[in-house]
Amino acid sequence: MANDIRICDKCKHMKIKSMLTKLEKIAPGTEVKVACKSYCGPCSRFAFIFINGRYITAPTEDEAIEKARKYVKK
Repeated sequence: MANDIRICDKCKHMKIKSMLTKLEKIAPGTEVKVACKSYCGPCSRFAFIFINGRYITAPTEDEAIEKARKYVKK
């Protein structure tokens, strides 16, 4: 099954390059879409990942990655 993973390129709480690397490790071969998600309220306060229909938020990108792990399709 393919994973649908998206992150915002405007988010101030994570670095796109490092986040892409971390997401590739938890979901190898998945194409991560990078663009504005119109989720500006939470995005302005937290790092977030949209993964398989769920928005995951956390204070840091590492915490967001840890939370997102359980939603990765194997």
